Amino acid sequence: MSTRAFAAQNATSPLGPFSITRRDPLPLDVEIEILYCGVCHTDIHFAKNEWGFTQYPVVPGHEILGRVTRVGSNVKKFKVGDTAAVGCLVDSCRTCAHCKQGLEQFCIPGSTFTYNGVDKHSGGITYGGYSERIVCDEAFVLKVPENLDKAAAAPLLCAGITLYSPLRHWGAGPGKKVGINGLGGLGHMGVKFSHALGAHTVLFTTSPSKVADGKRLGADEVVISKDADAMAKHAGSFDLIVDTVSADHDVNALLGLLKLDATLAMVGVPPTPVAVSAFSVIMPRRHLAGSLIGGIPETQEMLDFCGKKNIVCDIEMIAIQDINKAYERMLKSDVRYRFVIDMASIRK
Repeated sequence: MSTRAFAAQNATSPLGPFSITRRDPLPLDVEIEILYCGVCHTDIHFAKNEWGFTQYPVVPGHEILGRVTRVGSNVKKFKVGDTAAVGCLVDSCRTCAHCKQGLEQFCIPGSTFTYNGVDKHSGGITYGGYSERIVCDEAFVLKVPENLDKAAAAPLLCAGITLYSPLRHWGAGPGKKVGINGLGGLGHMGVKFSHALGAHTVLFTTSPSKVADGKRLGADEVVISKDADAMAKHAGSFDLIVDTVSADHDVNALLGLLKLDATLAMVGVPPTPVAVSAFSVIMPRRHLAGSLIGGIPETQEMLDFCGKKNIVCDIEMIAIQDINKAYERMLKSDVRYRFVIDMASIRK
């Protein structure tokens, strides 16, 4: 079926109106009218081909929340009218060791990403949430607690799970000291989740203007990372630090804050390779690791946790026609803390 969308046609063109084709629901498919779609920095990377493998035209968007409008004949989990969501994945092989563990994001043959992936049904590329509707196998569709603000819940599908997953994997909770480096679209969710999980939460930021916001969001302490004396006071004291910063920065300064056998988990993607001093990790046996979103079971767990704790993202709503301006503002860090597109605007 023909579907209105917004797409980038090449690496330098602005996003603009574009028509795509969505399949009619197959027996296990759920059709969702997209109500809200979060805007992730990854969308900019793909629109501008900054990672070198964008297939054009590209329709970004993988923080999708909407209303079920049709279901296939064999669908069990959803009915018409349900609130449903789709994150970064729409399929995987489902048979490899990682998929069988519910770690579809690490599918060995390769996950099918919500956009710029290989569509198993059409043979073309997948198109994302900057569109009127999406059709997805129910195995990759998520339930959204009804008590959550729908627009503010949309970015949980990437920004939320990207921070929830490492915090859960490395055991953030009572009795643990957890650092979150950076207060942006990712970092603000890290502060909220770490606080809600019961950890002593410390925010690292280069911006004194964000100190008050960090404490409002749940940080027990806020440290200006440019202040060497303030950093030194925390040396060797953290169980876990999650690094959300995608600009070039010194990770050795963060590694020096870890306890024995503690972990620095990177979720941000700096533009150049990270320089790590061997002494930063061998003394005292620290771990430098990475994390990528979460599988479908963990993402549903995160949404359920958000429902219980009433956790959503701090957002600014925009119309789809303002997406290019939003990209410009994101590049200037001029958003607190996530843009969300009101997809009703695509019908205007």
